[in-house]
Amino acid sequence: MANFTTSGFLLIGFSPKPDLQIFYASLFLVLYLLALAGNMIIITITSLDDSLQSPMYFFLKHLSFLDICYISVTVPRFIYNSFLHRGNISFWECVLQCFIFNLCAVAETAMLTLMSYDRYVAICLPLRYDVIMNIRTCVHGIIGVWVSGTICGVIHTVATFSIHFCGPPIIHQFFCDVPQILKLSCSNDYIYELGFSDFMTLAAFFCVIFIGYSYVHIFSSVLRMPSAKGRAKVFSTCLPHLVVVLLFISTCAFEYLKSHSDTPTVSDILLTIMYTVVPPSFNPIIYSLRNKAVKLSVRKIFFSLKFSGTLNPKLTEFGLYCIHAGPVICNQHP
Repeated sequence: MANFTTSGFLLIGFSPKPDLQIFYASLFLVLYLLALAGNMIIITITSLDDSLQSPMYFFLKHLSFLDICYISVTVPRFIYNSFLHRGNISFWECVLQCFIFNLCAVAETAMLTLMSYDRYVAICLPLRYDVIMNIRTCVHGIIGVWVSGTICGVIHTVATFSIHFCGPPIIHQFFCDVPQILKLSCSNDYIYELGFSDFMTLAAFFCVIFIGYSYVHIFSSVLRMPSAKGRAKVFSTCLPHLVVVLLFISTCAFEYLKSHSDTPTVSDILLTIMYTVVPPSFNPIIYSLRNKAVKLSVRKIFFSLKFSGTLNPKLTEFGLYCIHAGPVICNQHP
């Protein structure tokens, strides 16, 4: 390995101009705070509300935790570098960032696949749902998600940084992205990394096929439902998950399949934001906007926090009842 790696790498980011650096840092700061707030709300309500203790919300809580890890490994460092107008990152910081980013990306793909299986069992095999998706299955599923992410992250990172680097240690990205790091290779000694990348691509393809298979059966079952209300309820829980899957996997696929230039274009910047920042920032919004149970739980918890200790307990209890009963019943109360 060349000696320059002891001094680390230089992350170019999106622009060398200070004004644009501040603009992009401010934009990423807003999205990062949005991601933290939204995902923390999801984690809080799925932990405190007894009505949201089903496997679907159990997986949603862990997806939100994954999203926080996923965005926190790259964005804070970029914001820090941009405000200080610098792009230096040490070699071992780059290794750690690459490892955690790949771990979270693989774990998120596995989590979305697991969530699609949960929806498939709930809708297509409702009588066996409690037997199949029991506590043991859910816990084993989460363990499998993290183990697969860790194994792939370790192999991916070791294969990437085992190559010999030549030339200037400049990474044309705002974080230590594997495709950009491979461009610093002296020769074709990154063939093993490409082989592992092909294996990961194949595994991701099978995940997509499994998710597509699940949703074909889900939608065919939904369309056979006689009740329009039942169909609407199923769509309200399945469509958000499908949107998240399509957004995350499609943008990742475009990023790793397209050719990479030394000078990032506007499309490169937008695509990078789409697969690194947008999914964890907007996943909570997508889930909450289409899910009545989540919206009701948010209102209920925030109402109880707002009035706890300041109102009569019976009045607070009545306020929570109003949320469920509606304004017509509340207006009849003396």
